[in-house]
Amino acid sequence: MNDFLPIMIDLAEREVVIFGGGDVGERKAKFFCDHAIVTVISRDFTSQLDKLSEDKKIKLIKVKDLTEPEICEYMKNAFIVIPATNNALLNEKVSWMAGQGGKLVNRVDGIGDIIIPSVIERGDIIIGISTLGQSPALSKYIRHKIETVVTPEFKEMSRLQNEIREILKSRIHDQKERKEILWNILDDENVWKAFGESYEKAYKVALKHIDRTG
Repeated sequence: MNDFLPIMIDLAEREVVIFGGGDVGERKAKFFCDHAIVTVISRDFTSQLDKLSEDKKIKLIKVKDLTEPEICEYMKNAFIVIPATNNALLNEKVSWMAGQGGKLVNRVDGIGDIIIPSVIERGDIIIGISTLGQSPALSKYIRHKIETVVTPEFKEMSRLQNEIREILKSRIHDQKERKEILWNILDDENVWKAFGESYEKAYKVALKHIDRTG
Protein backbone atom coordinates (compact mmCIF):
# COMPACT_ATOMS: atom_id res chain seq x y z
CA MET A 1 0.00 0.00 0.00
CA ASN A 2 1.35 3.45 -0.89
CA ASP A 3 1.05 6.58 1.23
CA PHE A 4 -0.53 8.79 -1.43
CA LEU A 5 -4.24 9.61 -1.54
CA PRO A 6 -5.97 11.12 -4.60
CA ILE A 7 -7.97 14.22 -3.64
CA MET A 8 -9.47 17.29 -5.32
CA ILE A 9 -8.45 20.61 -3.77
CA ASP A 10 -9.47 24.24 -4.31
CA LEU A 11 -6.33 26.33 -4.84
CA ALA A 12 -8.08 29.57 -5.86
CA GLU A 13 -6.65 31.59 -2.97
CA ARG A 14 -3.49 29.53 -2.50
CA GLU A 15 0.01 30.43 -3.65
CA VAL A 16 2.23 28.10 -5.65
CA VAL A 17 5.89 29.16 -5.73
CA ILE A 18 8.12 27.70 -8.43
CA PHE A 19 11.90 28.02 -8.30
CA GLY A 20 13.23 27.77 -11.85
CA GLY A 21 12.14 29.43 -15.08
CA GLY A 22 13.11 26.74 -17.59
CA ASP A 23 11.01 24.18 -19.42
CA VAL A 24 10.08 22.26 -16.27
CA GLY A 25 9.12 25.42 -14.41
CA GLU A 26 7.07 26.46 -17.43
CA ARG A 27 5.19 23.16 -17.47
CA LYS A 28 4.39 23.44 -13.76
CA ALA A 29 3.28 27.06 -14.13
CA LYS A 30 0.96 26.15 -16.99
CA PHE A 31 -0.57 23.38 -14.90
CA PHE A 32 -1.36 25.63 -11.93
CA CYS A 33 -1.86 29.12 -13.40
CA ASP A 34 -5.62 28.82 -14.01
CA HIS A 35 -6.25 27.43 -10.54
CA ALA A 36 -3.86 29.16 -8.12
CA ILE A 37 -1.72 32.24 -7.49
CA VAL A 38 1.55 31.33 -9.22
CA THR A 39 4.95 32.94 -8.68
CA VAL A 40 8.05 31.85 -10.60
CA ILE A 41 11.51 32.78 -9.31
CA SER A 42 14.52 32.47 -11.59
CA ARG A 43 17.49 34.12 -13.28
CA ASP A 44 15.88 33.67 -16.68
CA PHE A 45 12.49 32.70 -18.03
CA THR A 46 11.19 30.92 -21.11
CA SER A 47 9.26 32.96 -23.65
CA GLN A 48 6.07 31.16 -22.60
CA LEU A 49 6.56 32.19 -18.98
CA ASP A 50 7.08 35.78 -20.13
CA LYS A 51 3.82 35.52 -22.08
CA LEU A 52 1.93 34.15 -19.08
CA SER A 53 3.27 37.05 -17.03
CA GLU A 54 2.19 39.57 -19.67
CA ASP A 55 -1.27 38.00 -19.58
CA LYS A 56 -1.33 38.49 -15.78
CA LYS A 57 -1.65 34.75 -15.19
CA ILE A 58 1.56 34.44 -13.18
CA LYS A 59 4.10 36.64 -11.39
CA LEU A 60 7.80 36.50 -12.29
CA ILE A 61 10.62 37.44 -9.91
CA LYS A 62 14.05 37.76 -11.51
CA VAL A 63 16.97 36.96 -9.19
CA LYS A 64 20.68 36.20 -9.46
CA ASP A 65 21.80 34.16 -6.46
CA LEU A 66 19.43 33.03 -3.74
CA THR A 67 20.36 33.26 -0.08
CA GLU A 68 18.53 31.21 2.54
CA PRO A 69 16.76 34.28 3.97
CA GLU A 70 15.57 35.16 0.44
CA ILE A 71 14.30 31.63 -0.15
CA CYS A 72 12.37 31.80 3.13
CA GLU A 73 10.93 35.18 2.20
CA TYR A 74 9.78 34.06 -1.25
CA MET A 75 8.05 30.94 0.07
CA LYS A 76 6.60 32.37 3.27
CA ASN A 77 3.02 32.52 1.92
CA ALA A 78 3.29 29.45 -0.31
CA PHE A 79 0.96 26.49 -0.01
CA ILE A 80 2.94 24.47 -2.56
CA VAL A 81 6.65 24.88 -3.36
CA ILE A 82 8.20 23.45 -6.53
CA PRO A 83 12.01 23.36 -6.81
CA ALA A 84 12.60 23.14 -10.58
CA THR A 85 16.00 24.73 -11.17
CA ASN A 86 18.89 23.11 -13.05
CA ASN A 87 20.89 23.09 -9.81
CA ALA A 88 20.36 19.84 -7.86
CA LEU A 89 21.87 21.24 -4.66
CA LEU A 90 19.62 24.30 -4.78
CA ASN A 91 16.58 22.12 -5.42
CA GLU A 92 17.50 20.01 -2.40
CA LYS A 93 17.93 23.10 -0.24
CA VAL A 94 14.59 24.57 -1.33
CA SER A 95 12.86 21.22 -0.71
CA TRP A 96 14.33 20.92 2.77
CA MET A 97 13.52 24.52 3.73
CA ALA A 98 9.97 24.20 2.40
CA GLY A 99 9.46 21.03 4.40
CA GLN A 100 10.79 22.71 7.53
CA GLY A 101 8.34 25.54 6.93
CA GLY A 102 5.36 23.20 6.65
CA LYS A 103 4.92 23.68 2.91
CA LEU A 104 3.84 20.97 0.51
CA VAL A 105 6.63 20.13 -1.95
CA ASN A 106 6.30 18.90 -5.51
CA ARG A 107 9.72 17.61 -6.51
CA VAL A 108 10.78 17.23 -10.13
CA ASP A 109 13.66 14.88 -9.32
CA GLY A 110 11.90 12.47 -6.99
CA ILE A 111 8.85 11.87 -4.82
CA GLY A 112 7.77 14.82 -2.69
CA ASP A 113 4.54 15.54 -0.82
CA ILE A 114 2.55 16.08 -4.02
CA ILE A 115 2.56 14.25 -7.33
CA ILE A 116 1.05 16.01 -10.33
CA PRO A 117 -1.00 13.45 -12.27
CA SER A 118 -1.72 13.16 -15.95
CA VAL A 119 -5.11 14.82 -16.30
CA ILE A 120 -8.20 14.43 -18.47
CA GLU A 121 -10.80 17.21 -18.28
CA ARG A 122 -14.28 17.03 -19.72
CA GLY A 123 -16.07 20.05 -18.27
CA ASP A 124 -16.88 19.16 -14.66
CA ILE A 125 -15.34 15.71 -15.11
CA ILE A 126 -11.72 15.54 -13.99
CA ILE A 127 -9.69 12.32 -14.12
CA GLY A 128 -6.17 12.15 -12.69
CA ILE A 129 -3.78 9.30 -13.53
CA SER A 130 -0.51 8.57 -11.76
CA THR A 131 2.04 5.79 -11.46
CA LEU A 132 3.61 7.58 -8.45
CA GLY A 133 6.52 8.67 -10.59
CA GLN A 134 7.43 5.14 -11.66
CA SER A 135 6.49 5.54 -15.32
CA PRO A 136 5.31 8.88 -16.75
CA ALA A 137 5.07 7.16 -20.14
CA LEU A 138 2.58 4.64 -18.73
CA SER A 139 0.50 7.47 -17.22
CA LYS A 140 0.36 9.11 -20.63
CA TYR A 141 -0.52 5.79 -22.29
CA ILE A 142 -3.36 5.18 -19.83
CA ARG A 143 -4.62 8.71 -20.40
CA HIS A 144 -4.78 8.16 -24.15
CA LYS A 145 -6.69 4.90 -23.58
CA ILE A 146 -9.23 6.56 -21.28
CA GLU A 147 -9.68 9.48 -23.68
CA THR A 148 -11.00 7.07 -26.30
CA VAL A 149 -13.75 6.04 -23.86
CA VAL A 150 -14.43 9.30 -21.98
CA THR A 151 -15.16 11.33 -25.10
CA PRO A 152 -16.15 15.04 -25.24
CA GLU A 153 -19.82 13.97 -25.10
CA PHE A 154 -19.29 13.13 -21.43
CA LYS A 155 -19.02 16.86 -20.72
CA GLU A 156 -22.52 17.34 -22.12
CA MET A 157 -23.82 14.28 -20.28
CA SER A 158 -22.55 15.72 -16.99
CA ARG A 159 -24.51 18.90 -17.65
CA LEU A 160 -27.58 16.91 -18.69
CA GLN A 161 -27.50 14.69 -15.62
CA ASN A 162 -27.32 17.73 -13.35
CA GLU A 163 -30.30 19.39 -15.03
CA ILE A 164 -32.39 16.22 -15.03
CA ARG A 165 -31.57 15.61 -11.35
CA GLU A 166 -33.08 18.99 -10.47
CA ILE A 167 -36.25 18.20 -12.42
CA LEU A 168 -36.56 14.79 -10.76
CA LYS A 169 -36.21 16.27 -7.28
CA SER A 170 -39.33 18.35 -7.85
CA ARG A 171 -41.38 15.59 -9.51
CA ILE A 172 -40.38 12.28 -7.98
CA HIS A 173 -39.94 11.81 -4.24
CA ASP A 174 -38.61 8.26 -4.32
CA GLN A 175 -34.81 8.45 -4.41
CA LYS A 176 -34.47 4.93 -5.76
CA GLU A 177 -36.75 5.78 -8.69
CA ARG A 178 -34.80 8.98 -9.42
CA LYS A 179 -31.55 7.02 -9.42
CA GLU A 180 -33.00 4.44 -11.82
CA ILE A 181 -34.13 7.12 -14.28
CA LEU A 182 -30.75 8.83 -14.25
CA TRP A 183 -29.02 5.51 -14.87
CA ASN A 184 -31.41 4.67 -17.71
CA ILE A 185 -30.52 7.99 -19.35
CA LEU A 186 -26.83 7.17 -19.02
CA ASP A 187 -27.49 3.79 -20.59
CA ASP A 188 -29.60 5.15 -23.46
CA GLU A 189 -27.66 5.08 -26.74
CA ASN A 190 -30.19 7.45 -28.30
CA VAL A 191 -29.24 10.16 -25.81
CA TRP A 192 -25.54 9.75 -26.57
CA LYS A 193 -26.19 9.82 -30.31
CA ALA A 194 -28.32 12.94 -29.96
CA PHE A 195 -25.37 14.86 -28.51
CA GLY A 196 -23.83 14.59 -31.97
CA GLU A 197 -26.69 16.72 -33.25
CA SER A 198 -27.17 19.14 -30.36
CA TYR A 199 -27.47 19.33 -26.59
CA GLU A 200 -31.11 20.36 -26.96
CA LYS A 201 -31.87 17.20 -28.93
CA ALA A 202 -30.27 14.99 -26.27
CA TYR A 203 -32.19 16.86 -23.57
CA LYS A 204 -35.51 16.13 -25.28
CA VAL A 205 -34.65 12.45 -25.63
CA ALA A 206 -33.72 12.30 -21.94
CA LEU A 207 -36.99 13.92 -20.89
CA LYS A 208 -38.88 10.96 -22.36
CA HIS A 209 -37.55 8.85 -19.49
CA ILE A 210 -39.34 11.15 -17.06
CA ASP A 211 -42.54 11.30 -19.12
CA ARG A 212 -42.79 7.49 -19.02
CA THR A 213 -43.11 7.65 -15.25
CA GLY A 214 -46.15 9.85 -15.55
